[in-house]
Amino acid sequence: MTTNNPDTRSLEELAGVPNAAELEQLANEYFPDLTDSAYAAPAAPEAQNASAAQGVSVAQGAYAHNQTPVFDWDHPFAPQNASESPYVQSPVAYGGSSTDSWLNTVEAPAAPEAEFLSQFGDVPAAPAPATGYSPKVVSKTQAAEQSRTIDAPTSLGGDSVNKAGNANSGSNSRNESIRIGSKTLAQIRADFPILSKQINGHPLVWLDNGATTQRPQQVIDRLKYYYENENSNVHRGAHTLAAASTDAYENARNIVRDFIGAPSSQEIVFVRGTTEAINLVANAYVKPTLQPGDEIIVSILEHHANIVPWQLIAEETGAIIKVIPCDSTGQLKLHDYEALFTNRTKFVSVTHVSNVLGTVTPIEELIAIAHRHGVRILIDGAQSIAHIPVNVSALDADFFVFSGHKVFAPTGIGVVYGKKELLEAARPYHGGGNMIADVTFERTIYNGIPNKFEAGTGSIADAVGLGEALKYLSDIGMPCVFRWEHELLQYGLKELKTVKGLHLVGTALNKASALAFKLDGYSDEEVGKRLDAYGIAVRTGHHCAQPVLRHFGYESTVRPTLALYNSPDDIDALVKALKTFA
Repeated sequence: MTTNNPDTRSLEELAGVPNAAELEQLANEYFPDLTDSAYAAPAAPEAQNASAAQGVSVAQGAYAHNQTPVFDWDHPFAPQNASESPYVQSPVAYGGSSTDSWLNTVEAPAAPEAEFLSQFGDVPAAPAPATGYSPKVVSKTQAAEQSRTIDAPTSLGGDSVNKAGNANSGSNSRNESIRIGSKTLAQIRADFPILSKQINGHPLVWLDNGATTQRPQQVIDRLKYYYENENSNVHRGAHTLAAASTDAYENARNIVRDFIGAPSSQEIVFVRGTTEAINLVANAYVKPTLQPGDEIIVSILEHHANIVPWQLIAEETGAIIKVIPCDSTGQLKLHDYEALFTNRTKFVSVTHVSNVLGTVTPIEELIAIAHRHGVRILIDGAQSIAHIPVNVSALDADFFVFSGHKVFAPTGIGVVYGKKELLEAARPYHGGGNMIADVTFERTIYNGIPNKFEAGTGSIADAVGLGEALKYLSDIGMPCVFRWEHELLQYGLKELKTVKGLHLVGTALNKASALAFKLDGYSDEEVGKRLDAYGIAVRTGHHCAQPVLRHFGYESTVRPTLALYNSPDDIDALVKALKTFA
């Protein structure tokens, strides 16, 4: 209805154009086959059935106007119906596809038009392709039940999860629905035979990965094959097995090179582990450069293995050790770090991930600041190598060290990466066979890198096993491993906060693996023993990191640490056992 009074006329009337009702009437007259009005009004029941038959429900049109998919961080493992959102397409779960809708929602890209649409509720959304949906027809009761928020401890299986049963076996449906890169979590867990072991009548829950990881069958089989088919000392042998053993050993070096993004295999030195690696750099490269009063910088977060070697050479040379402080969450203070540099600073050695707090340090900035002052730096990657993708070339790290047994490989093997010019400038660390080119009583000529640092017979089979372990991770995809562990860590942090009297130690925003805590009224040893009774393995004690623990007022903690094969069920089992203390 129109009016001549300008004060009461609508904007459409003033402009001389039809209003919304008139437009809708015209549209319905000229396009009677349309099931929706121009403004997405609900269609007739017959139209709804027709739309559903084509693969798109009418309700989805209205849904798209007002909502964008939001991941529920409070319930990261709660099931969500991907078909409810018109934006969830091409599900991706940690590098692969998954039938589990919560993972699809985590990885679904945000719709670029969502922010715009949220401001204009009367603007119809662009229709989504019918082939992108798997619609379900449910009753109101079923719909209400599906939208109910499920408590995290029973997530991914709803209330049907039987915690008293064998919830931690690798074959349950929850683990089969979680895809991490090229494998499902169930497949990954099946690769580790020890995870099927029963401890005290309960499935093993291995949460002591910060101390050592378990080995996949692929690594076990590779060691067996080596000893059955290739066993020999390496280099200089004229026979077939010597050549086979040398090829296997040097191929492992090439795999390490590729895994950490090193420019050359010559820059990869095999040692027994991180501790020997740091001692090698300290004594072969840093010590010869020190004079009394020179300075070495480490951080308060360090493992004893990245403290004591520097103390030893400082005592011998008269050098001084300076310490980077951390804030109340356990993150390093970069401003205070830069203030430590003087013209006497000769070297920096700092961890990538704290073995107690789980803090991921900002190594890009730490390296850049050191280089800005003309100082070389070592990164201790023992606690990061299995959890975070590393590229030493992109980081511009001078030295990077890690242990095999922290990355699903055998014990007794580790790696020093060093820039070629720095390794060439360093003195040999040990003397003996293999590291020499020529020996007389008057003079010895040692080999070039990396052999000059590998005196004697090394851990050949273990190096081969390390190569196989890194190949296993590469086949899955380290970015996928990183994303999965991040989600699992967030779930663990949330669930541990529900335990009465539990206090987390280390709350930096950027964390990896570690979930250290204290429990009111109980010693750490009591907690560890109770958990072991339930088949749950954690580490208790000072974790060879007394300075940082004492900084926070503790002598020890209980420390669960996560790895690739851990599942939400492992977290649930831990939390359930801890609640028996209440």
